[in-house]
Amino acid sequence: MRGMTETLTIGERVAFYRRRRGQSQEVLAGLVGRTEDWLSRVENNRIELDRLSVIRRLADALDVSIGDLVAEPTLLDWTTDSGTRTVPALRSVLMDYRQITPLLAGASGNANSEPPMLDALQREIGEVFDAYQASRYGYVTGRVPLVLSDALHAAHVTGGDDQRRAQGLLALAYQAAVAVLTKLGETDLAWIASERGLAAAQRAENPVVLGSLFRSVAHALHSTGRFQAGVQLTKAAADVLQPHLSSRVDDALLSVYGTLFLTGSVAAARADDRQTTTAFLNEAQDSANRLGHDANAMWTAFGPTNVAIHRMTAAMELGDVQIAVDLAPRIDASYLPIERRVRHAIETARAYTARNRRDDALAALLDAEQLAPEQIKHHAISRQLVLSWLRNHRGPRSVPLDQLARRLHLV
Repeated sequence: MRGMTETLTIGERVAFYRRRRGQSQEVLAGLVGRTEDWLSRVENNRIELDRLSVIRRLADALDVSIGDLVAEPTLLDWTTDSGTRTVPALRSVLMDYRQITPLLAGASGNANSEPPMLDALQREIGEVFDAYQASRYGYVTGRVPLVLSDALHAAHVTGGDDQRRAQGLLALAYQAAVAVLTKLGETDLAWIASERGLAAAQRAENPVVLGSLFRSVAHALHSTGRFQAGVQLTKAAADVLQPHLSSRVDDALLSVYGTLFLTGSVAAARADDRQTTTAFLNEAQDSANRLGHDANAMWTAFGPTNVAIHRMTAAMELGDVQIAVDLAPRIDASYLPIERRVRHAIETARAYTARNRRDDALAALLDAEQLAPEQIKHHAISRQLVLSWLRNHRGPRSVPLDQLARRLHLV
C-alpha cells in the first residue's frame, strides 16, 4: 500500500475506498449517520475531517483501518543519521522467530557471546530516547534495531540480581521502538513492540518501567483507532500503579502516572467521551501540581505545560475548536523537548486551519519545521494539513506553501 494514496487527503481516501467497496455516497453517508451532501463535500475537500471519532466511523463503515484513511506508512529518507537500514531492519528484529519462546532463544547466533554491559546498554537507550525527543527519527530508526538486539541478548543471558534490571532495559528498548514506529505509521509493528515491551516490564518488577510501558501500549492502541480500549487500559493501568504511589513518591513514578492520564484523555476525547476526558485531564493536573514543575523523568516531558498541551488537543478532538484556538497562544512550550514543542505547533496549526486562519497555520508549521524537519515530514496531521491547503488554495499557490509541500514529497 505504501505510496498508493500518499498524496490524497483524508476525504479523497474516503472516496477511494468507497469506490473500491462499490458503495454509493448515499449508502456510506447513511452508515455513519450523515447526509449524502455532507459526504460529497468531504470527498471534494470542502469539509475537512479533523476529528478522529468521525474518521473512525467512516473507517468502520468501509471495513478499513483508521490508518488507511489518516496516513499510510511514510518512507523514511536515508540520512547520515539513519544510514541505509531503517524500518526493515527493525522489522527483522521484531519478527525474529527466536523471540516467540525462550525455547528457541538458544538458536541465536550470539548466544555464546559476552552480554553487553548493562550500564553501557542503559546509556545507549538513553541516547535513543534523547534523539527521539529531539525529533531525529532517522537516528532512532537506524539505532533501535541494534540496541534492541543487545537488550534481547542481555535479557537472555543475564542472571542473578541483574536479571530484573536487564528486563527493564529490554522493556525500554521496545518502548523506543514503539515511539518511532507509531510516528512513521507502522502500526502493526508498533503493537508487536508494545506487547513484548509490556511483558518485559512485568518481569522487571519495576513500577516506573511498568507505567512507562503502559503508555506505549496506549499509544499503539491509539494508532490503530482503538480509542475505547485506550480508555479502558488507562483505568486498569492506573489501578495497578496506584498502590505504588505515596505522599513521598518520586518524580519518575509520578510523571509516568500523570502521563498515562494524558494519553488516556486523548483516547477518551477521540471516543467522544467528554466526561472521562475531563476526569483524566483533572487527574493528570493533580499529578502535575504535586510535581510542581515541568520535568522530563523517563522522557515524559510531564508537568503543567504538557497538561495544557493535552487540554488543547482534547478540545480539538471533541470539536471545541474555539477553546483550542484560545489556548494555543497561552501555552509556552519553549522549555519542553523539541518533540513536544513541535507537537504543540502542529495542534496550533490544526486549530488555526479550522478557523480559516491558514496563513497563521502555515507560519506555525514553517517555524516548527525549522526545529524538527523529520517530525513535520512524517506526522500524519502536518501532512494532511498541507494537502488540504493545496487542494483548497485559490489563485496562485504561495511560494512558501509550495516549497513546504515539495519538502514533504506531497507534490
